[in-house]
Amino acid sequence: MPKKVRIALDAMGGDIGASVVIPGAAIFLNRHADTEFLLYGDNALIEAQLAAYPAVRAVSRVIHTDVAVGMHEKPSQALRRGRKTSSMWLAIDAVKKGEADVAVSAGNTGALMAMARFNLRTLPGIDRPAIAAIWPTMRGDSVVLDLGATIGGDAHHLMTLAIMGSAMARVLFDLERPTVGLLNIGVEEIKGGEEIREAAELLRAMELPQLEFIGFVEGDGIGKGVADVIVTEGFSGNIALKAAEGTARQISEFLRAALSRTWASKLGYLLARGAFKALKEKLDPNRSNGGVFLGLNGIVVKSHGGTDAEGFAYAVDVGYEMVRYDLLTKINQTLNRHGHTLASASAVQEAIS
Repeated sequence: MPKKVRIALDAMGGDIGASVVIPGAAIFLNRHADTEFLLYGDNALIEAQLAAYPAVRAVSRVIHTDVAVGMHEKPSQALRRGRKTSSMWLAIDAVKKGEADVAVSAGNTGALMAMARFNLRTLPGIDRPAIAAIWPTMRGDSVVLDLGATIGGDAHHLMTLAIMGSAMARVLFDLERPTVGLLNIGVEEIKGGEEIREAAELLRAMELPQLEFIGFVEGDGIGKGVADVIVTEGFSGNIALKAAEGTARQISEFLRAALSRTWASKLGYLLARGAFKALKEKLDPNRSNGGVFLGLNGIVVKSHGGTDAEGFAYAVDVGYEMVRYDLLTKINQTLNRHGHTLASASAVQEAIS
């Protein structure tokens, strides 16, 4: 029997905390019985939820803290107030100490990234971590990063994102050489800012064996699935993510309104109920919930703060898969393959500058 995956959950994170985290853990546990939980937060609130989920209670240990990071706290404030005491910090610290394999939180994104980076540190050669997520497309799934961990980035940063994203795609999609595209305002080589054009030159010049660089990708190319990995800096990546989620909800609302307008439309819905159910599942942002913090010495997953229990379970799924497929080892292997990729990148970047 392989060892159980130990998952640290920030039970106070998100808009409503334990009342979503514990039911989400129960949904997840039904899919993955080889799991143990460390639950960090207010003992009374957690135990009240666990009373309804004895299966989760049987595989969990509760670690009490009455300090929770607020959803609107600044990262610096959260670090000062919640370092070593908050449910968010303790969940991350469990990964650092080897007590857990992965930490999952629906809490404040900025605070979570600041604490994770401060506590776990970055992998060798990685200056800044990134948030990567699985993005449903017309031809399957793609990995998209960075979705908001850091704002801006030079060519070297974009290149490291490409390497980490390709490693994640290799792990999740079982691809030998994933295709990688840079998100841009056009596919022509003259389009975009200097840093993105320089990143494209860098990726072409390096001819990395672990990925196939296909050039620039426009915004509509993400949903089309034109590349296995889409790379962008965090500002535009977060805008793309929120725009896509908003559009999905808008389409769902339009459909709901249209199908309830007349008796004929209601009858049409009944006749095509299976197709509409499949479409609803495709458009549900909760089914793509869970962003992985790549570039750290440990695995941390960010869930949407406003998700429901099913959505939180999907975020825990992502963390579980990252552990079972040994993501950190794969990223390190990719970074260090063929004469230390990042060191080679610096030399190439100087040559083409």
